[in-house]
Amino acid sequence: MERDVAPATRGPLRTAGISLDCADPEELVRFYLALLGGRRLWGDDQASGMRTDEGLVLVAQKVEEYTPPEWPGTAVVHLDIDAGYDLAGAVRFAESCGARQSKSQVDSRWAVLLDPAGHPFCITTMVWSDR
Repeated sequence: MERDVAPATRGPLRTAGISLDCADPEELVRFYLALLGGRRLWGDDQASGMRTDEGLVLVAQKVEEYTPPEWPGTAVVHLDIDAGYDLAGAVRFAESCGARQSKSQVDSRWAVLLDPAGHPFCITTMVWSDR
């Protein structure tokens, strides 16, 4: 069955958020709240959501028989997080929130860590916007 699609009525679309699969949505949202700051938006045993202080919405959604992504691997989406000027300090802070360092590291300007569900994320001193 074909359906009608309305033409775009405005400019570019906006990102609504990023969803992360996991076994325990509450655990993952607690981790990212500690790491990034922000506030919890909702939560139950199937999904939990948060908004960072910068406005990014992260949703953790439960997947039965969840398997963490493999890093390094192909087609792995990950977050890049600004360390400011202190990469080592940012890594220590992330570890205190529950992250662990990946066995595979890129170079000295980036640190690859894993969240409690095993998703990789990078902390870097190389940022693309003004500080």
